[in-house]
Amino acid sequence: MKRILMASLLLTASVMTLAKLPPLSDEAKAKAAEAAAKAAWSGKVDAYLLCKSQDKAAASYYKTAKAAGKETKPAKETPACADPGAFVYTPPGAAKPAEAAAGAPAKKS
Repeated sequence: MKRILMASLLLTASVMTLAKLPPLSDEAKAKAAEAAAKAAWSGKVDAYLLCKSQDKAAASYYKTAKAAGKETKPAKETPACADPGAFVYTPPGAAKPAEAAAGAPAKKS
């Protein structure tokens, strides 16, 4: 009896997983795109803060090593820390009308 019950539960679960979900609405897609953009920006901010803290730690190390009279190797050249600025999100559909107007040929009267 337990085998039949387990088999029916597994069959029901597999049918439920195969059910097709309705497509996302435009509003849900826009929110997902904005969340993805914000997550990418957040990653850039984290990288910037990490870069600044690494620069601070390296400066402190060289300062204390020089004061102690230790020999240090010169620092490797690295790119400067790039501040990502404030989060600004422009939806992809907002830029299309401006591009279409710029690329459209002028009408002759």
